[in-house]
Amino acid sequence: MEDIKFSPPDITDEEIREVTDTLRSGWITTGPKTKLFEKKIAEYCNTKRAVCLNSATACMEMALRLLGIGPGDEVITSAYTYTASASVVCHVGAKLILVDTAKDSFFMDYDKLEKSITSKTKAIIPVDLAGVMCDYDKIFEIVERKKNLFCANNELQEAFGRIIVLADSAHAFGSKYKSLQCGNVADFTSFSFHAIKNLTTSEGGALTWRGIPGISDDDIYRKIMLFSLHGQTKDALEKSKIGSWEYDIVTPGYKCNMTDLVASLGLIQLKRFPYFIDKRKKIIEKYEEAFADCPISTLQHYSKDVTSTGHLYMVRLCGKNEKFRNDLINKLAEKKVPTNVHYKPLPLFTAYKSLGFKINAFPNAFDSYQNEITLPLHTLLTDEQIHYIINNFNTNILK
Repeated sequence: MEDIKFSPPDITDEEIREVTDTLRSGWITTGPKTKLFEKKIAEYCNTKRAVCLNSATACMEMALRLLGIGPGDEVITSAYTYTASASVVCHVGAKLILVDTAKDSFFMDYDKLEKSITSKTKAIIPVDLAGVMCDYDKIFEIVERKKNLFCANNELQEAFGRIIVLADSAHAFGSKYKSLQCGNVADFTSFSFHAIKNLTTSEGGALTWRGIPGISDDDIYRKIMLFSLHGQTKDALEKSKIGSWEYDIVTPGYKCNMTDLVASLGLIQLKRFPYFIDKRKKIIEKYEEAFADCPISTLQHYSKDVTSTGHLYMVRLCGKNEKFRNDLINKLAEKKVPTNVHYKPLPLFTAYKSLGFKINAFPNAFDSYQNEITLPLHTLLTDEQIHYIINNFNTNILK
């Protein structure tokens, strides 16, 4: 049996040729291929514009900075997520508010979300875990009900007139919610193109947004580009034009732009993306059929409201605890079946303990975590490997 990888990138000669073309072009930083990639991302998401940066984390942080969210403000996200969803709130100086998941769920408890909103709440960061999108109808209903509490600090916040919904869709590029493309559901949406994601640029991310009344999409794009490149009014491509060296620094900005080198990867990955979605769906269907009689529950990727791109295959071992889960991970590892855990709730980490969060305040998140195990799910898995994973999982889960 060939070694099974947990989540390797699916790279072909076509991506390599595109990257080589960029290397030979003499232009490898932000330039024409990044701009083309942004255009194609916007087209795919059915939005007017998209900004590509060096990570989904940078995309979320730049969105918060664009909105003028900072000290004195509060931002709410899930306790059951990767640190990026929360760390960006800390980066801008706002107060982080964590919400427990619903019982037997990987997603925020929407009742607790509503109760967490105060007059200081400026944004909610829902987490589209594993490619499965949140219940955005419920989220926007909550935002509307709490509209009277919202206190705008600037013109952009006034244009919304309510709490802003910034989706952490790091896992969900290509997913759909009630036929709407991810990227055109929340007010702002952040995508990850990290090496393990369904579409990769090695490192990278994109930010999309829905139209905002009275606010120009081009103005939002320009401001985010300013933030991402030191507050500089021209990028390297513009400055390279004859006689166009002059520029201004209008704000002491940040440095998180995407380069043409990685955008080259993205252009071909996006071209191949329908195949990626289809292959992942077929693997999920094989797993679901094989595990139908097992004492487990799995995150459902397909329903009447949600179509996932199948980023992670998350399993809960019904009635089991951390020790059983960890022993199972070790037994599968001995059989060369790699697994993972998604995720440790944030209050279990030192960084968030030091902010005052305690795991006993998030019992549902802990319950979901303690018996969660994630099986390999990627486009390079062979039928033989899938069968091997299924057999070993079934054998060990029933012991």
